Amino acid sequence: MNKAYPQRVANDITRVLRTVGVDQLPVDVCAIATEISKNKFPEDPISVIKGGSLPGFEGALSPAPSGKKGWGIIYNSDMTTGRINFTLGHEFGHYLMHRIDYPSGFQCSTEDMARWESEYGQREHEANVFASTLLMPIDDFRQQIDPKVTPSFDELSSCSDRYDVSLIAATLRWLQYTSRCSILVISRDGFILWARSSGAALRSGLYFKTRNRPPIEVPPLSLAAGNQPSIGSNGVRDLDARVWLEEPCTEQVIFSKQYDFTMSLLHFGVVGTSDNAQYGKRV
Repeated sequence: MNKAYPQRVANDITRVLRTVGVDQLPVDVCAIATEISKNKFPEDPISVIKGGSLPGFEGALSPAPSGKKGWGIIYNSDMTTGRINFTLGHEFGHYLMHRIDYPSGFQCSTEDMARWESEYGQREHEANVFASTLLMPIDDFRQQIDPKVTPSFDELSSCSDRYDVSLIAATLRWLQYTSRCSILVISRDGFILWARSSGAALRSGLYFKTRNRPPIEVPPLSLAAGNQPSIGSNGVRDLDARVWLEEPCTEQVIFSKQYDFTMSLLHFGVVGTSDNAQYGKRV
């Protein structure tokens, strides 16, 4: 499948919504998925969208029982509304792009929703890109946060509210277009679960490779390690090159008790009040 295909499918829907004047935010995925599938694929529509307490996964795209036509989107109703909305967009993406080749459908875990790397799983990656593009139109996001700005978690949280997605999803979307050299790091119990670098960070050699290798320990002097005396549940601090990737950076951190992980956003080249520092190069 063409790399740009998920974006094109989502952008086509956005253009139609804007043309007919129903492009309000946040996007009503349930209404759009039901209407589009009914009109474009009347013999194979999405006929059910239903939530329930379903531990172990976030969403599923399931074919109708034998003798009936159509598809159902099932989601874990125990999640926050932002995670539910992104899950709905993700499963709608599977419906539009993958249902023909995968007639038995999909069951998607929390990891499927979080991991956006194409090598993690091409179909899950495509569904995530589709959901991100549909729910967070890039032109609108740029109006909220300029590509050159280094946002706080409060500013990114405002975007997550605007689009009714999780803070992680909003931060990942920002990383797609920012010109800043930044990395999102998700950790638990002192080890990095996964990380995502902006394009500028990747070009500067700043990244964490977390797949198919031993766990990477969170630096003991980082805020993510949770041992900074002046930090409560959240915080921000300038750190020297001893801490992250041998480069000075500003670390913002949120400790999530609800989901049992720590979310760090690292900004390189913007330590302190200086905005003119050169991007660091990983040794």
